[in-house]
Amino acid sequence: METQVMKIGILSKEGYRQRTIAIAKGQYKPREDEPKVWFESMKSLAQVLSQENQELLKIIINHEPGSISELEALTHRQKSNLSRTLKTLERYGIVELMKDKGKVIPKVKATDFKVEFSLQNNLSNLADHAIV
Repeated sequence: METQVMKIGILSKEGYRQRTIAIAKGQYKPREDEPKVWFESMKSLAQVLSQENQELLKIIINHEPGSISELEALTHRQKSNLSRTLKTLERYGIVELMKDKGKVIPKVKATDFKVEFSLQNNLSNLADHAIV
């Protein structure tokens, strides 16, 4: 599988709100290389990319299940739990849930992650963020 790098930004709710307003007003133009996916904290990022979810992503990559039912058998996780997790991962653009002939087929879109954040959550410092 080809490596797909996803840039993730960490920005407080208030910082994200200010960023969004500044973009809408034309006061701030996001750089091309800025993250497209944002989390409020490292903790919220860690919940989405937990060890359990990383294992799930590896299973999808390695086994390419043709349905959620097939993934359920591979992971021994309940379908309702899998569906909820996959929808969360899809919301962040980490997986894609493709529908084909009544089946939902999970595909991993991001295999590598770069996290960017600034300890000073303001727009002037977004350009000077640290890469972890």
